[in-house]
Amino acid sequence: MMVIISYDVSTSDPNGKKRLRKIAKECQNHAQRVQNSVFEADLDYSSFLKLKSKLIDLMDSEKDSLRFYYLGNNWHKRVEHIGAKTTYDPEGVIIL
Repeated sequence: MMVIISYDVSTSDPNGKKRLRKIAKECQNHAQRVQNSVFEADLDYSSFLKLKSKLIDLMDSEKDSLRFYYLGNNWHKRVEHIGAKTTYDPEGVIIL
């Protein structure tokens, strides 16, 4: 299932900057960055729940926010990209 993950982390103190790095790294481990604080994740439900739980553990719920947009399996018709940055196909061929 395709999920869009976005976050806003308060960086007004050193702990906030540390949380921001940890949240970004965790997202990068499981998803594709499409904008500074926005990731697309094509995960099975179990993997998504683990990622979501980890992100919630890393955040400070009084200062930060996380948003999850569930696009499901038929997400191709729900995403439109316009602009300079090239897009990617998470279900396409991967060349190593």
